[in-house]
Amino acid sequence: MLKTINISSIDDIPSEWVFNHYLPLPEELTGQDVKISSVFTTNDKTPSMFVFYSSQKSIYLFSDFSTGKKGNSVDLVRELFTLENNWQAIQKIESDFKKHGHYTPKEFVIRERYKLVTYALRNWNNLDAKFWGAYHINSDILSTYNVSPLKSFTLSNGDNTFDVNNVLMYGYFRKDGSLYKVYQPGKDNKFFKAAKYIQGVDQLTFKTSYLIICSSLKDMMAFLRLKINNAEVIAPDSENVIIPERIINVLKERYTKIITLLDNDEAGFRSMQEYKKVYDIDFVHFKYEKDLSDCVKVHGLQSTRELLYPLLKSKVK
Repeated sequence: MLKTINISSIDDIPSEWVFNHYLPLPEELTGQDVKISSVFTTNDKTPSMFVFYSSQKSIYLFSDFSTGKKGNSVDLVRELFTLENNWQAIQKIESDFKKHGHYTPKEFVIRERYKLVTYALRNWNNLDAKFWGAYHINSDILSTYNVSPLKSFTLSNGDNTFDVNNVLMYGYFRKDGSLYKVYQPGKDNKFFKAAKYIQGVDQLTFKTSYLIICSSLKDMMAFLRLKINNAEVIAPDSENVIIPERIINVLKERYTKIITLLDNDEAGFRSMQEYKKVYDIDFVHFKYEKDLSDCVKVHGLQSTRELLYPLLKSKVK
């Protein structure tokens, strides 16, 4: 039987109440994870703020990838109302909660995250050629990076199962044939990550002097079309993930120089600064379009190369 909660201190306030009360959530939190547009910026075209339950801490947390803000319920309120410290945030939460007098939580059930259970391939068609051709990415490069068109894929969390079908949908595969990501261009949730994987590691030869870290596989493939010699390229499995230190240390031993070339937006610039701060890796802030592949699409290969090459060269002197 559910009990009404009376408040005497911040420790008595369930974290889900704070998130439910202050955020524009599509549904009340009862154990599930939710993704929404950032409440800290108006430039979040693709929802990038995650509210998720931590089984380890038994509380709800948030991570806003568009601004880099993250933390618990107190951190949320401090950031949301630009308060000076946690104490002010706690006072606000306690005051707002007490105005409600009591709180009767709904049944709380921890949901399993959806996992990819199966997929179906299809043949390449003219729509695929038109989409990738706009970025000057050809079939040879798509084959090199094991990109294949998908007809559908199936997700399940144990309780619910559903199929996803779209006209433009692609599977990103490892060299061993395992699917690590689904890409659906133009969708709000355009990526579904099936497994952790640093994109491009299977294709590294370690025979070049320089390594470029991009934001995405599409940017990697566009970079290769620029034919910039003596450089290989990788990307983390998510635009919002920093490559782990143990892997960076190995890569530093194999290359003369590593450079980050991430998106031309707030999140990308912040990530490049983080690589510089944590790993002392230089970055190129490429201020043309949102990312490298979009620059190729808008300005073409030759113009993009002429814009990018001097910036990279300045970092390796």
